Amino acid sequence: MNRKKRINQVLKAKQKKKNAKLHNSNKPRYISKAERAALAEETENTAPAEQEPESAIQQ
Repeated sequence: MNRKKRINQVLKAKQKKKNAKLHNSNKPRYISKAERAALAEETENTAPAEQEPESAIQQ
């Protein structure tokens, strides 16, 4: 009886792990500090360039 129980327990655990891999998490992807800094720098560089034509149009 113990052998059957142990085998079933192992098989159920493997099945549970397979099912867990099939479902995606709602958790957002991790973005490293360096990547966040690069994105912030990129947006700062593009933002003033976009704002200049708008100010020229307003004048």
